[in-house]
Amino acid sequence: MDFIFMLTRNDRTVEDAGCLVDQVCELGVTHVGFKDVGVPAETMRELVAMIRQRGGTCYLEVVSTTPEAMIRSLETGLALGVDRILGGTDLPAAQRILGDLSGYFPFPGRPIGHPTQLEGSAALVAEHCATARAMGCGGVDLLAYRATQADPLDLVRAARGALAGGRLIVAGSVKSGGQIRALAEAGADAFTIGSAALDGSFSPAKGSFRGQILDIIEACDKASSLAA
Repeated sequence: MDFIFMLTRNDRTVEDAGCLVDQVCELGVTHVGFKDVGVPAETMRELVAMIRQRGGTCYLEVVSTTPEAMIRSLETGLALGVDRILGGTDLPAAQRILGDLSGYFPFPGRPIGHPTQLEGSAALVAEHCATARAMGCGGVDLLAYRATQADPLDLVRAARGALAGGRLIVAGSVKSGGQIRALAEAGADAFTIGSAALDGSFSPAKGSFRGQILDIIEACDKASSLAA
């Protein structure tokens, strides 16, 4: 299972994100992403370049809340040349803009608001996952721990069963080793953490950002070995 570090707090890219890239990559993190809100396009271009220089895989997560903004975000992701675009729900628009959807991971269910919450049942999530795979998406970006109408792990298991080999990324409000273990056992391929590392809530007894990242890596490694 992969740990994707997001250069974000409260669903916004932090203004000093560039200062964090070298720090996390030096600790062994190889998957790094940011949101499409919080910093200007020039900063996003600089972040992509920095992540690439470190040999990392670069992610842009779309958290735009209107159809027009979502389209602009997809166009931004294409222009930036990120490796993977996460989020959004308009698959026809994504196909029109991106063409090849193998690097696109939409939100299943009904994401609402900002910071984003997730409405919808396990059955709806499974339906959306199957549709995404049928259209050629590489997988989905599931806001499991933002769910308002279903148990988070029920959503993960439903998504896993419907993805037909696609990659299952779980994003949003992952903030403990117990959650990481549960996600691995339920079949997640990757998870994102941003706020819990930046605000120190993943390991409250640790005082440094470095300590947070190392503890997340350790929890990820342990969960992966238990689920194997």
